[in-house]
Amino acid sequence: MSNLERNTLPDSGLSTEERAFYARHLTLSDLGLEGQMRLKSARVLVVGAGGLGSPLLLYLAAAGVGHIGIIDGDVISLSNLHRQVLYTIDDIGKPKAEIARKRLQALNPHIKIDIFPNFITNDNALEIIKQYDIIADGTDNFPTRYLINDACILANKVNVYASIFKFEGQVSVFNQLLSDGTCSPNYRDLYPTPPAPDAVPNCAEAGVLGVLPGIIGCIQANEIIKIITNIGETLAGKLLIFDTLEMNSHILKIKKTFNNADIKNLIDYESFCSTLLPHKVPSISVAQLYNLQKNNTDFQLIDVREPHEYDQYNLGGILIPLAEITKNLHNISKEKKK
Repeated sequence: MSNLERNTLPDSGLSTEERAFYARHLTLSDLGLEGQMRLKSARVLVVGAGGLGSPLLLYLAAAGVGHIGIIDGDVISLSNLHRQVLYTIDDIGKPKAEIARKRLQALNPHIKIDIFPNFITNDNALEIIKQYDIIADGTDNFPTRYLINDACILANKVNVYASIFKFEGQVSVFNQLLSDGTCSPNYRDLYPTPPAPDAVPNCAEAGVLGVLPGIIGCIQANEIIKIITNIGETLAGKLLIFDTLEMNSHILKIKKTFNNADIKNLIDYESFCSTLLPHKVPSISVAQLYNLQKNNTDFQLIDVREPHEYDQYNLGGILIPLAEITKNLHNISKEKKK
């Protein structure tokens, strides 16, 4: 028998070590022992252990969520560290899910953590999601957000959503069961159709203020804790928009227009989010580019990355960041192959 088992107090459900760990929670009249026991019994899946996932996971673990799942197939890179505070320089190149579990278990040994060191897909989403009570979406692309949303509808799970862009973040609670027996609006009520694939750049393309995911991830964790402990009012049916530059926030109401029954199965979300492309963009392989250079073909190479990326490594092309293409059309040759 472990020390934790020996030290469990009669009828409390918490060991003496846990009571000390959660002492400040236990003194909260609205949360107390009952709320802490709800947290201990809860099962939360966090999809994405990056910028949003880092603060979210830290505070869920510290709060005592008893069973946490982490799904992320990425490895840690140097450019992650200014916002992904779960990791250090020594972790570069290592799997995020594995390092996150090690860090969280060191923070709170009283909880259980499962990891899925791969990306969420149509093949694994439902099987993983059905094991948890609440799903936290910390992803950064539209196909995955629609996938998580639809899987939560099919599995009847709450989806606590957050997103970040440059200096602004958003948080909402989707598909929460309401007192009248209906479910709150979901991601498809907020975005009935996906934006054009090139309309919203990701963090790598547009950049992001390092503290922003910390703020938004903490709000996301707060919503999850409120749902589990049944305290306060959640963001179900509402969208919180937080601006770090102006230090203001707005809450918008989301109208329920989408019929959840229309989701009967998971679809090809990459294709679904690419339907607004006016035409297929032609592409070439690395080998084809190499042959063009090797054969001294007269072509123009345009690099549409950001200057800091270009400075790190480039292939000798003309630097025109994607957002500045329209202002630099005069620099693009009409005669040369591009």
